[in-house]
Amino acid sequence: MTSVFKYDHPFLLESGVTLPGYHLAYTTHGQLNETKDNAVWIFHALTANSDPVEWWEGLTGDGKLFDPAKYFIVCVNMPGSCYGSLGPLDENPTDHEQYFHKFPFFTTRDMIRAYQPLRLSLGIEKIQIGIGGSMGGQQLLEWTIEEPELFEYIFPLATNAFHSPWGIAFNASQRFCIETDASWKEKNEKAGSEGMKVARSLALLSYRHYETYRNTQSEESVNKYEDFKSESYQRYQGEKLEKRFNAFSYYFLSKSMDSHNVGRDRGSAEAALAKIKAKTLVIGITTDILFPLNEQQFIASSVQGAQFRSIHSSYGHDGFLLEYEKIKNIIADFLKRKSSEEFHKKQITISN
Repeated sequence: MTSVFKYDHPFLLESGVTLPGYHLAYTTHGQLNETKDNAVWIFHALTANSDPVEWWEGLTGDGKLFDPAKYFIVCVNMPGSCYGSLGPLDENPTDHEQYFHKFPFFTTRDMIRAYQPLRLSLGIEKIQIGIGGSMGGQQLLEWTIEEPELFEYIFPLATNAFHSPWGIAFNASQRFCIETDASWKEKNEKAGSEGMKVARSLALLSYRHYETYRNTQSEESVNKYEDFKSESYQRYQGEKLEKRFNAFSYYFLSKSMDSHNVGRDRGSAEAALAKIKAKTLVIGITTDILFPLNEQQFIASSVQGAQFRSIHSSYGHDGFLLEYEKIKNIIADFLKRKSSEEFHKKQITISN
């Protein structure tokens, strides 16, 4: 079920801007149990919506790892997106015109602080599992640091503790593509659309891998010298995104990703990650060139008791969205082992 949460109180952003309020689109599956501790909070990536059954159907849904019959599943559309939460196409309460280029800047930390009142309104006292990949994983880490007692298990996938100069360079280059679109300065919902198509084509090179293109875009004939599959594929992906997204959301969300640094105002990233108390399994993808393995290894080495696992995928970074079976097996095994360890600890305590 998709709903809208409205927060009608002043909300201070890290930038110093105070919003009079905000709204969040969120989707739930399943029911909260009597002890209010069976929640699974899923954090979506850059251009997804609030329903993981649509974009993570291999892990979420009836009979899947995150089964609504067992868990109360929550996913929120991040602020700045165009799938129901406060975004650039909404009305600015100060001048009663659409925000467009004046949309307030949300950091990943601002985002999770906006989710906290929603969590309370849903009656969730403990989040049993928090999981997210890429930008979703960035938010997961922020929240686990802000409220260390809230999460029992967390699974950050293909993510990082702070966005790298490499990742920022990719995002900045995509914004340059949008900025060079002659329509970008206009105040209409289609402004920057052509630039966003090019930006998406560029982004895809960081989301995928050499193997991806070799396996899916190789030519059947050695005699071909133009109109290559990979060229049409890049164009198709840009056009596909343009049909469901807008350049303003794409632009501002990429800036939000760039802002991500759990160490900001906390001394260091290591000091911030050391605050995490949840049982943590960090998952990386061997072919991920955007969020390379050393970034997940850093998280695992900085969180007390955390474990690290890697999977191979020919899809590169996008493997976190597509390698359902590998991810499911790793998580299910981790949960089983941790549950067994807790059981034995209780038995030892009882016997003593």
